[in-house]
Amino acid sequence: MEKRERYFWGIVGVLLVCLLLAGLAQLSRMDLSARQNEHRRKMGAVYMTLNNPFYEIVDEEIRMEVERHGDVLISRDPALSVDRQEEEVRELIDEGVEILFINPADWQRIEPALKEAYAAHVPVIAIDTNVQDEKYVASTVVSDNYLAGLQCAQHLLDTSKGGRIALLKHSEARSSVDRIQGFLDRLRVYPEFQIVDEEECMGQLELAMPAMERMLKRHPDIDIVMALNDPAAMGAMAALQNAGRLDDVKVYGVDGVPETKEMIAQGHMVATAGQSPRQIGRRAAEQAYRILAGETISRLIRLPTHLITRENVHGSLEGWD
Repeated sequence: MEKRERYFWGIVGVLLVCLLLAGLAQLSRMDLSARQNEHRRKMGAVYMTLNNPFYEIVDEEIRMEVERHGDVLISRDPALSVDRQEEEVRELIDEGVEILFINPADWQRIEPALKEAYAAHVPVIAIDTNVQDEKYVASTVVSDNYLAGLQCAQHLLDTSKGGRIALLKHSEARSSVDRIQGFLDRLRVYPEFQIVDEEECMGQLELAMPAMERMLKRHPDIDIVMALNDPAAMGAMAALQNAGRLDDVKVYGVDGVPETKEMIAQGHMVATAGQSPRQIGRRAAEQAYRILAGETISRLIRLPTHLITRENVHGSLEGWD
């Protein structure tokens, strides 16, 4: 063999050895990574929608706690579709999640998905809204939604002598049902306050705006709006502004998002019953790890809301609790 050939094959041999060593190192790293992942617990979260900053923050808080433990959170957004939410629950069960956080798109129709998780021995933590049959959930973490409605109604009683009220609702969400019910119950014995119209808007700004426009056409003398949440309240205010009535209609909401706090500070919105998505997320994650540790947990955690008005908004303008 000529010298040049021996040199060539020598180089090839060195390269092959290098490639072999690199491959073995990669396999070693992959094996190490696989062993590390074996110890990482997997959890799933399915919200009714992530087109709402409230749920984005809830998810952020759960994720921070899960990752702090070195575990994994897989989040899904069914975009308000119950059927899609059921599919996503099934997919997460198939992926092997050990805990499932769920914010039901429909508090009654979600039951088949809950039954599947129950049958698969995957504990479910309901977030922000109750479900119809709570035997299928290990724990529920919510704001006191009925109290939120009461607080808005009480403020209205304290500041008005009467009025014609429009409601913006989301009847598929138990949280919304409870808020509106609290509001109505507090006003029930005051006939000077009349509910003149109501529309469904799924808690979405882009649906609340045309819903408010329709109600204004039917009842131009509406002077009070109770919205199930702040995105719906923002949609109502957009419609009122277009109608030139933003500052003579009292608008109430629930959440306490920074944008509505600013509207309250400017005098365009009367009040919102503030809740804390950060506390909800943290408490839900805490419940999950207590379940995994085999501890006894609370079946229901109900967090109080606080009314935000122009008198107290300036202390909480920055961010969201």
